[in-house]
Amino acid sequence: MTSWITICDTCKHESWSAETHDRPDGEVLAERIEARAAAAGVNTRRVSCLMGCTHGCNVAVQAPGKLAYTLGRFTPDDAAAQAIVDYAALHAESDSGQVPYRTWPQGVKGHFVTRHPPLPGEEA
Repeated sequence: MTSWITICDTCKHESWSAETHDRPDGEVLAERIEARAAAAGVNTRRVSCLMGCTHGCNVAVQAPGKLAYTLGRFTPDDAAAQAIVDYAALHAESDSGQVPYRTWPQGVKGHFVTRHPPLPGEEA
């Protein structure tokens, strides 16, 4: 079963301003994640606001019947995008959605904001 990366495309860092940026940081990160996700067998979707504004840039890693995670505080760069995709691929391989810490990509460490259990009746 594949995992999904839900990407907030409206996220902006505190330093963001219309004078210095032509689009939100989340949109930039979304493009970079999308460019890598298909090759890793991970689905993506964009949403306008994950309500984690103090943690921007935010993504959620989800799959039916598995633990789901919200991650934030990313910069919209290639390294962050690759780490997010690599983590989502590990999430997809896991029966429960739990990925052993020792296998986490370095780029996601320190970026976890929340963990959500599967919905009742969907537990692995």
